[in-house]
Amino acid sequence: MSESALADAISAFRDGNPVLVFDSDFRERETDLLWPATAATPEVMRQLRKDCGGLLFLAIGHDVGELFDLPYLQDLHTNTTLVGEHPVLDVLITDDLRYDTRSAFTLSLNHRKTFTGITDRDRALTTRRFGELTGELIESQVKGKEAIAALGSEFRTPGHIPLCRESPGGLATRQGHTELAVTIARLSGNVACTIGAEMLQPNGDGALPFEEAKKYGQERGIPIVSGADLLAAMDNQ
Repeated sequence: MSESALADAISAFRDGNPVLVFDSDFRERETDLLWPATAATPEVMRQLRKDCGGLLFLAIGHDVGELFDLPYLQDLHTNTTLVGEHPVLDVLITDDLRYDTRSAFTLSLNHRKTFTGITDRDRALTTRRFGELTGELIESQVKGKEAIAALGSEFRTPGHIPLCRESPGGLATRQGHTELAVTIARLSGNVACTIGAEMLQPNGDGALPFEEAKKYGQERGIPIVSGADLLAAMDNQ
């Protein structure tokens, strides 16, 4: 893809508008529809829910995970104390991913002012406030127990927004959807929190082909970039 396409995507994301990111022909071959978390509205959640078909997720930077001490769920299966109390964790261990060696999932959240947490309005509130709170704490340099307390004052778990945490090292160590979503946020100057969903075929039996995702974007004025574009952009920084 051209440098102008990447520039268009960065500019759109900076303005709170969506972008499409295709990972790779050598990975999951999926396209995500993404927005900055701070731009989440009920309308945004509705478009993700209706147009994508895949899991709605909130990708966060590794630094954000560190700020709030959010554990990778995969690590729970190797915690000897937890496995001793709940042996099912041992038999359900993630050791056979077909596209990677590591899962990005951490906790799921609901904002405390939500009702069920699943409506478009509830999920928008959870998403937007998580992004806003993260930005506020980073700007004020709040860390440690104070940051964790701030998170707990507004959010609870489990919830209806699953969080996926970037791997340490970002794209240099893992080229997953989480890292790609976080990278477009960083390149655009946004807080490293991105809401998105994978685009599936209408019948749900596979990822939406790249050309169809590209057509979707062209019809709606949504720029599309690839994982290779984002990786090259980070290498050039």
